[in-house]
Amino acid sequence: MTRTHAEWRAAAAALPFDGRPVIDGARVDGSSGQTIAKTNPATGAVLSQIHACTEADVDTAVASARRAYASGAWSRAGAGHRRERLLELARLIEARADEFALYDSLDMGKPVREAAAIDAPGSAALYRFYGEAVEKQEDLIPMTPPGSTALVTREALGVVAVIVAWNYPLEIATWKLAPALAAGNSVVVKPPVEASHSALLLAELAIEAGIPAGVLNVVTGRGSTVGRALALHDDVDMLAFTGSTEVAKQLQQYAGQSNLKRLALEAGGKSANLIFADCDDLRAAAEKAAFGSFYNQGEVCSANSRIFVEREVYDEFLALYAEAARAYAPGDPLDPASGIGALVSERHADEVWATIERARRDGRIAAGGARPEINGSRAFIEPTIVTGVPADHELHTREIFGPVAVVTPFDTEEEAVARANETPYGLAASLWTGSLSRAHRVSQRLVAGTVSVNTVDALGFTTPFGGFKQSGFGRDLSVHALENYTDYKTTWLQWG
Repeated sequence: MTRTHAEWRAAAAALPFDGRPVIDGARVDGSSGQTIAKTNPATGAVLSQIHACTEADVDTAVASARRAYASGAWSRAGAGHRRERLLELARLIEARADEFALYDSLDMGKPVREAAAIDAPGSAALYRFYGEAVEKQEDLIPMTPPGSTALVTREALGVVAVIVAWNYPLEIATWKLAPALAAGNSVVVKPPVEASHSALLLAELAIEAGIPAGVLNVVTGRGSTVGRALALHDDVDMLAFTGSTEVAKQLQQYAGQSNLKRLALEAGGKSANLIFADCDDLRAAAEKAAFGSFYNQGEVCSANSRIFVEREVYDEFLALYAEAARAYAPGDPLDPASGIGALVSERHADEVWATIERARRDGRIAAGGARPEINGSRAFIEPTIVTGVPADHELHTREIFGPVAVVTPFDTEEEAVARANETPYGLAASLWTGSLSRAHRVSQRLVAGTVSVNTVDALGFTTPFGGFKQSGFGRDLSVHALENYTDYKTTWLQWG
């Protein structure tokens, strides 16, 4: 059902908020007694008090996860049983999709219509996907000498820690949790302090779905305390992370300093979008480019924020792109008519705005470049298109994580590829061309985990998502994500 602005506001006013962690199947108080005020970035109003958990709380949660794993109630229950429980969890998420959408919208500012139509239903569907997929995995019986048989099985790793980013709180948590749980692991989640409520609701629904207590724990608090404790914990077998490259590097150090735990790190990005003059539909390319750079307030790790356009069509594309950007005008996240919502905080908006001001000095603002005040909040920024900055400018080199994109002309295919790859990241890239040979040739040369041809930022449940270079390693989505949370075991039977 599509809700009106007034209906979403009424539902938001009635929404319950509880900032306590979920450990061993129940809401508990953090041991420190301290809390962190969580505000709505779109209004500045305080939503709740998030409990600031400590290392002691992490120890309690990890011990709960270890007991649950060792009991076998989940890990040895069989893929068929886990499938049924994950299907039930999916059903419960769908039944409360609007509640999940409101939590994420109020926490981090995204339009509620997108969270309700895409994030929550997509998360439910992903639990179904992995519930079904894990039951269809096959073990191996390789050739061995006469008188012996070897079984090669994929085994769950044990206790998995998950550290989640704030830009897609429910969805990114699901990308990690669904395969980790389907494989039989127990999990401790550290949700972002900026957006913890959807993960906490998810943990409660897991119990309702019949997933045993201790299999899914959520420990709230700051990354410098909770995240660090999980990464250094000697009884955590694996850690999955989505966030900044700087934090990913720190987590690698913590893994080495502790028990050499496995890591799957999806870090930063600075994706390029190449527009060739032989593109079949330049307007479609411009409209998709606007989606790729401004959707979700530009707070997307794979956002196509560097756009390179063949000089022959540069002016025409720029005009079409500026026109398309108008569809992403910021507004109240609870208003279905808003193009984008608020950035995650006024502090983050200050950082993005400072970048725009420097770009205004160093180049030209071709569209946008304003910071409206809405609902008394300064966390809103117009989609901003910048041209005329040098190749070493921060808009080309640094992940801004806001609705800002830079457009640059190129003259040759060689130049376009070189500029696209001129980044420490390698998460995603896009290209637009009407030539099949160019599509194959250029996509092969682009250093990116996903290359989208004649679209942007393409992904699906059946295709792996992740990056090269400083965008990290390991893959989310597809059956390949199960490889993050399992490993091979050989059982050799000598019988003759």
